[in-house]
Amino acid sequence: MTTAIRMKDVPKEERPRERLIRHGAERLANRELLAILLRTGNRNESALMLADRLLSRFGSLPELAQTSYEELLSVKGIGPAKAADILAAFELAKRLGESRMEFEGIISNPQDAAQLVLGELSHADKEHFMIIMLNTKHRVIAKKVVSIGHLHASLVHPREMFKEAIKRSSAAVILVHNHPSGDLTPSRDDITTTERLRDVGEMLGIEVLDHIIVGNNNYLSFREQGLL
Repeated sequence: MTTAIRMKDVPKEERPRERLIRHGAERLANRELLAILLRTGNRNESALMLADRLLSRFGSLPELAQTSYEELLSVKGIGPAKAADILAAFELAKRLGESRMEFEGIISNPQDAAQLVLGELSHADKEHFMIIMLNTKHRVIAKKVVSIGHLHASLVHPREMFKEAIKRSSAAVILVHNHPSGDLTPSRDDITTTERLRDVGEMLGIEVLDHIIVGNNNYLSFREQGLL
């Protein structure tokens, strides 16, 4: 029986942790960074081999970032501790990105808004309804998922959406949701829900600037289409 290559059998200068220390994290491949996060493999494969199998199983790093705790546990060699470490790392990366938006994210056009959410929502297998909250200069304050499920007025209640916008002292919001099918054509529910939220926003003094539909790495803007 062939013995798996263990990390301690790899020359020290080629081990991911040592390469990170010597050359910096930005020089490492995704598999190496993931191997450092995993720390160890199992009796049959090294941490690098396990990292390769994880990336192969879920297809890409963005897909792995969307994986649930239960899905991770279904992978041989991934136990509760490793699954929790992976989820925590991706959540920290997500929060870091959100914290930077306040300083870097100015929305000048629909494409700017779409770029903030394409990576997160474009390949989600369920519909997510999100709002991007802006200040008076259209600088991003925060973004938040309001509901998950089919976009319908009963699932996107103005009270819940605008409660968050008011709490953040938002001057304007951009509505965002994804179409898992990849077909960006707005449905009747999409249009009526948008109109309802726009009207409530007018009463509250919070402008609904646009509604962006994303899917399959593309987007549609209600404002560009003359729907808002």
